[in-house]
Amino acid sequence: MTYADLQNHTKRLQEAMEGVIVGKGAEIRLTLAALLAGGHVLLEDVPGTGKTTLAKALAKCFDCAFGRVQFTPDLLPSELTGINFYSPRTGEFSFRQGALFTNILLGDEINRATPRTQSGLLESMEESQITVDGQTYALPQPYFVIATQNPVETQGTFPLPEAQLDRFLIRISLGYPDRGQTAELIARKGAAGAAAALEPICRAEDVLQMRALTRGVRVHPAVADYITRLAEATRGREDVALGVSTRGCLSLANMASALAAMDGRDYVTPDDVLEAMPHVFAHRLILRGGRRNTSDILAQAVSQTEAPVEQWVSDR
Repeated sequence: MTYADLQNHTKRLQEAMEGVIVGKGAEIRLTLAALLAGGHVLLEDVPGTGKTTLAKALAKCFDCAFGRVQFTPDLLPSELTGINFYSPRTGEFSFRQGALFTNILLGDEINRATPRTQSGLLESMEESQITVDGQTYALPQPYFVIATQNPVETQGTFPLPEAQLDRFLIRISLGYPDRGQTAELIARKGAAGAAAALEPICRAEDVLQMRALTRGVRVHPAVADYITRLAEATRGREDVALGVSTRGCLSLANMASALAAMDGRDYVTPDDVLEAMPHVFAHRLILRGGRRNTSDILAQAVSQTEAPVEQWVSDR
């Protein structure tokens, strides 16, 4: 597979999904980039804005195993990871796989489950494996989690701990469609039927090949330094308790590489970095005084950080 092949695959995927999710091309592009980068996506928005529909449309476009878990307060960690059970007939213990054993997992309304259950996802998202009773089990590849959550102010939700938020490569919000898009959805009588009619475009093997190509995208030292300086600009501020970590820098480089690959390039530009930055950095900032809006802080970081000149192309 070449970068031109990857670009063609992702273009077809985006067009298919845009036929279901009206007016959300940027969010679909970011979701596909996260998949290629080997990361996971957190969709945060109020109920009824199409979060679950986007996840279902993505799953329908791939010929992979798909699983869905509705997170509720009574969901147990063992329902995610699996459990060893005793069989009286054989007199032996056997492992019964949980919901995490799939390629694409939709975790619906993840913040309605208790923190103990939410933590059941941590190892799977970081290591693509789970451990039960001291035994480690590898998860199928590719493994991709797309979780939805309602804002924490919504009744009956539990805020995700910082350790779990950091496992998500990006956090995006769909937002309300505009008047024309809403009218189009009404005319269609929703998007559920359109999502169900989607046909697979890519196989699991295609995803693994595209991920391998994405890992080969070059990040010029000047662009790597730019990413580092952007992260440093979020640290040491009076209104920020915890700035972007080194893991956040690596995540931004990976996400920018995926966006470059989707455009048919084998090198990252500052524009790729700026496209990915708000969605990679925002949920990794911990603000003081109960504040949640990070947009001003990130905008200031961009305005205060000089981008590299075009040597990232000429020095390739």
